[in-house]
Amino acid sequence: MVDITNKNPSLKVATAKAMIKVSNLKTIKAIQNDEVPKGNVFAMSKAAGLLGVKKTPFIFPNSYSLPIEFTEITYEIHELEIKILLTVKTIYKTGVEIAAMHGASIVALNMYDMLKPIDKGIEIKNIKLIEKKEKKHHFKNRFKKDLKAAVIVCSDTIFAGKKEDKAGKAVVEKLNECEVQIIDYILIPDEKELIQEKTLKYQQENMDLIIFTGGTGLSVSDVTPDAILPLLDRRIPGIEETIRNYGQDRTPYSMLSRSVAGTIENTLILAIPGSTNGAKESMDAIFPAVLNAFKMLKRSY
Repeated sequence: MVDITNKNPSLKVATAKAMIKVSNLKTIKAIQNDEVPKGNVFAMSKAAGLLGVKKTPFIFPNSYSLPIEFTEITYEIHELEIKILLTVKTIYKTGVEIAAMHGASIVALNMYDMLKPIDKGIEIKNIKLIEKKEKKHHFKNRFKKDLKAAVIVCSDTIFAGKKEDKAGKAVVEKLNECEVQIIDYILIPDEKELIQEKTLKYQQENMDLIIFTGGTGLSVSDVTPDAILPLLDRRIPGIEETIRNYGQDRTPYSMLSRSVAGTIENTLILAIPGSTNGAKESMDAIFPAVLNAFKMLKRSY
């Protein structure tokens, strides 16, 4: 199965279609008048479809067990054809298109089974996905495409060349994925005055985004948040909470991080953990959605 542990849950919607074609209008009338010997075709097929959606991961080896939060099944009769529409919704890390298609096919098969005693010419056809949506995708086009960023690694050992920087490179990689231009990427020691100096320098150079990685822990040398906080016009608690919540699902130690997010005028400042996993997970938690902040910041200044 594909590893989806790095993904954030979001609203997923999928609608699938299946078609049943009967051989004569008598069959349609029998369905409409509830005269089919095996029972009410629409009601029983709907029940079968609901079970089909729920049982999808038991049939398809690569399907995940999803928290199915909504299923709708509707029918449309057009002469000798019955169109089945099945919509599934969930808030999860992966989509529901297989569940929707499986459910629609089960509805069609159940209708076939119920109708075959009175009609030997039934066909099932056109089982297909007709719509797939992910709520977070609606926001992508709102992000600015000309953003500039500086990435600053705060670590005495990395600055001294005793250890390779991997956290900063993970930050750069994520920014590249989001089409944010990296103007500068530097290594500095854990020094409060230097951190403040770099923050103000890049802010005055009209940098859109300044990301510090490292120095957010609890040791006496971890001074990044202490240096940044006095400079901020406003903090953004939602970003900080999202980073910690995302990390806490993956390690019990994320609650000890002092990640900081805030603004100086229209520049967004982020201070995230200095471990490779901590930096990568922090970036995964908030990007690209955090880039929407620049539309609001642009209106403010």
